[in-house]
Amino acid sequence: MEAENLFRRALAIWEKTLGPNHPNVATCLSNIAFNYLRQENYAEAEEFSQRSLSIREQVLGPEHSEVAYSLIALGQAYGGQGKYAQTEPLYLRALAIREQALESDHPSVALSLHVLGRLYHEQGKHAQAEPLYVRALSIREQTLGPDHPSFATYLSNLGLLYHEQGKYAQAEPLYQRVLSIGEKTNNLQTLDGAIAINNLAKLYHDQGRYVEAEPLYQRAMTIFEKAPQLIHPVVGQIRGNFAKLYHDQRRYAEAEPLYVSALAMWKQHQPKNRKWATSMKNIAAFYYEQGRYAEAEPLYQQALTICEQVLGLEDPDVANILESYAALLYKTKREAEAAELEARVKGIRAKVQG
Repeated sequence: MEAENLFRRALAIWEKTLGPNHPNVATCLSNIAFNYLRQENYAEAEEFSQRSLSIREQVLGPEHSEVAYSLIALGQAYGGQGKYAQTEPLYLRALAIREQALESDHPSVALSLHVLGRLYHEQGKHAQAEPLYVRALSIREQTLGPDHPSFATYLSNLGLLYHEQGKYAQAEPLYQRVLSIGEKTNNLQTLDGAIAINNLAKLYHDQGRYVEAEPLYQRAMTIFEKAPQLIHPVVGQIRGNFAKLYHDQRRYAEAEPLYVSALAMWKQHQPKNRKWATSMKNIAAFYYEQGRYAEAEPLYQQALTICEQVLGLEDPDVANILESYAALLYKTKREAEAAELEARVKGIRAKVQG
């Protein structure tokens, strides 16, 4: 809040002394937008990014390198709201500006490659994301060195990409490398450190290596217990993952309080992405397996809505949620509704396969 107040005071001064369309005003607007992005207040970030972009295009010209910063900020604001169709052209334009204005191995080119790759990644477009991640990673390693925390972020996202495709042997060394960098830079007791530990835990979890996964999840949770100021949607994600580990082992009494805590945090932040939808589906399945259908149904509905908004109506993940929801409808004697969902599942899978 203090930073926001300072930025707004600076904005008022610049607008009064230089006029509303000065480049310094655009820079101040951009700073405010990035501050909102850090808070995941995407609607406010969108407003200030649009104003910054408009001034820079008007005063500096549409191909100026400063325009690329505003394009990326606006793209991140759209992406945070699940508006991927509006995000992609902004990222592509920012990349084109930077590739034309800068050297091919400039860090800003790497950033543009990475955010575009992440956009495709979030939509499940793995084949499009991978070469962008790999190229960005190569540039970052050359310019920052192999032990820089920012380089670790790029390693982590490529690891996630492989992990989600079941390429565990390729993901694990990347995750291990991220942890190694965190240890060398004393960065493991932070939000980024907790995420890195969670990622490796989830990799072991997904391979059924529960004994290796559990202490890592506990370690990640301990970081948040020691630093309660780290309130972030990812905290809910880690709690949900830890709950799923117990859930998968039918340790329901241990799983439920973690799921409840994760759900409360997600409701507070309301992120709209694939991970949020998956988490809703996991909690719904937890209740379904125990015959608690009234608690499971609204979670399946939320998961379906988010997945359709983010991935489209014909994504395989949408089919998976529909299939689970149909099973619940059969259990509650609503055969006609269940049959409709099953027909949708068959249609989606036929298109994917064919």
